Amino acid sequence: MVRWIIIFLVIAIIAAIFGFGGIAEGATDIAMIIFWIFIVLLVLSLLSRLFRR
Repeated sequence: MVRWIIIFLVIAIIAAIFGFGGIAEGATDIAMIIFWIFIVLLVLSLLSRLFRR
């Protein structure tokens, strides 16, 4: 999942350099959504490990 965040971040940066506003915004939004999903899953994973012990 981190790979997807990096891919969309790179696409957003390249699109921003060339001035493609719509593409950059779309890639940034997708990267942010995937990033927050990853953070939530990480926290849930850590909490489940904490309660197992």
